[in-house]
Amino acid sequence: MSEVLRPLILDLVAHVAEHPRPYAEVMDAWRTSCPRLTVWEDAVDAGFVTLRDGAVHATEAGRKALLRR
Repeated sequence: MSEVLRPLILDLVAHVAEHPRPYAEVMDAWRTSCPRLTVWEDAVDAGFVTLRDGAVHATEAGRKALLRR
C-alpha cells in the first residue's frame, strides 16, 4: 500500500467503520478514474474493507489499522 494513499485509505475505512454503507454510496464517494488513486482497490486488497450483502463493512484488520493511525 502506498504511503501517499494510506491516509485516504484509512479515511475510507473510518467512513464504513461507523456503520456499513451501501456499495453504491461508497462507490459514489470513493471510486476514481485516476490510476494513481486506487483507494477502494487498495482498501480491499489490504483486507481493510469487505463487501457483504450489498454493503461495505470495515474488517477487523481495518479497525486495527484505524487504531494504529
